[in-house]
Amino acid sequence: MQRFDNRTVIVTGGGGGIGGATCRRFAREGAHVAVFDLNLESAERVAAGIRAEGGQALAQHCDITDRASIDAALAQTEAQLGAIDVLVNNAGWDVFKPFTKTEPAQWDQLIAINLIGALHMHHAVLPGMAARKSGRIVNIASDAARVGSSGEAVYAACKGGIVAFSKTIAREHARHGINVNVVCPGPTDTALFADYKLGAGNPEKLEEAFRRSIPLGRIGQPDDLPGAILFFASDDAAYITGQVISVSGGLTMNG
Repeated sequence: MQRFDNRTVIVTGGGGGIGGATCRRFAREGAHVAVFDLNLESAERVAAGIRAEGGQALAQHCDITDRASIDAALAQTEAQLGAIDVLVNNAGWDVFKPFTKTEPAQWDQLIAINLIGALHMHHAVLPGMAARKSGRIVNIASDAARVGSSGEAVYAACKGGIVAFSKTIAREHARHGINVNVVCPGPTDTALFADYKLGAGNPEKLEEAFRRSIPLGRIGQPDDLPGAILFFASDDAAYITGQVISVSGGLTMNG
């Protein structure tokens, strides 16, 4: 018996680095995994790898800024894999510029993807969880939400909003048996971090500066995140809700 036998899990941004690692870990622990991603090819690659290992996974094209797209992907997922037990809101995007060099059109896109998209996913999934009196939601924010991050003002604002939103939803839905918690990655070796380094103009120097500032002495890897995510999604965290944990090698230490 594994922790997630016969449980259906949605991971948004499931075709990317952290999302893909999380999907694979859920599948290895018995879950039926729906890989939601704007890039269907990336989602299918992750799902195919899971199926090749004997797991059950479904790739779904999903634009989290479009409620119709979410509703269609959710309906297909429930028809093929069953009711949703766990939602991991992981999809995200960033623009790495000082705030005064950004444009309002970029703010709109950042807010749509990093904040409104997660709100859409909650709004779509929560009614079913509430009706069943059971559910786990794990929101992936960022340490930028907790301490700020130069060049990521709007992204940090969105992720800070996710932290506050998560705590509120945790309060509203505790009576429905739904736990809502937040994982905040620190610098992690993903495509998003690669873009961040390029935006700094000197990627190698920036990465070395991060490495020196992290007590554990290295940049995070996607596989460093699923442990915390799956813990919050598991029965081991049944009495934990509205909490935030950083997975950052000690770069951020919040009490």
